[in-house]
Amino acid sequence: MFKKNKHGIQMKTPEQVDKMRAAGLVVGRTLQLLRESVQPGMTPLDLDAIAEKAIRAEGAIPSFKGYQGFPATICASVNHEVVHGIPSDRRPLREGDIISIDCGAILDGWHGDSAITVPIGEVDPKLTELMRVTEEAMWRGIAALTVGRHLSDIGHEVEKYVRSQGRYGIPQEYGGHGIGTEMHMDPWVANHGKPGRGPKFEPGMCFAVEPMVNLGTDRTKVLADDWTVVTIDGKVSAHFEHSVAVTHNGPWVLTALDGGKERLAGLLGDMG
Repeated sequence: MFKKNKHGIQMKTPEQVDKMRAAGLVVGRTLQLLRESVQPGMTPLDLDAIAEKAIRAEGAIPSFKGYQGFPATICASVNHEVVHGIPSDRRPLREGDIISIDCGAILDGWHGDSAITVPIGEVDPKLTELMRVTEEAMWRGIAALTVGRHLSDIGHEVEKYVRSQGRYGIPQEYGGHGIGTEMHMDPWVANHGKPGRGPKFEPGMCFAVEPMVNLGTDRTKVLADDWTVVTIDGKVSAHFEHSVAVTHNGPWVLTALDGGKERLAGLLGDMG
């Protein structure tokens, strides 16, 4: 049995967080490899094969493969696909596309989970800006993971930033989650809402923070494969995610190769 607090959130010891960091680094290195590998003409299935080989080479297990029947190592969501796209070889990636790559790994019983959105060659400036806004919103949410703040502060910071940047849609029914000995654990982490609500952050809590932001409406639907989520209006969506531990020294981004130091340095001062 693993310790949980009164809100049912799994609490990790420093040694257990170190093990999550090891799993997170497997994911971070895999996503870095995929970012460097992706190019026009490849298929999402090509990327899936690269990811599985990289994860297993580090002695880890792909956490998505077989999860509730999911058939692949990564989720690969292209253009108007928001999340949970199943990699296939039906359509090669084309110049101007963007692809969200979501990746998870299990190492020594602990999970890492992270996602990036990558441009395929030269893309429309509107898509470059969409990716920038989504990634920055994620970092704003991560910066809220300081001792004494509240769970809803993550979504509040995400939404506040996105709304400040223009007319974008934030899917209401999808968000982040607790993470640890399972990939998806309580609590659910919204990407919207009012601040100061829900459990207070304590050292040893770990969360996946993952905003999805659409160029158009926030409304989505699930395709007939029962996995792929797409925008109702067919407009493009971006998605970024990191697994993060709450510590006495601030958020430790377990799936970022530098632990999040570079991106959080200014934000923690600005939001303190």
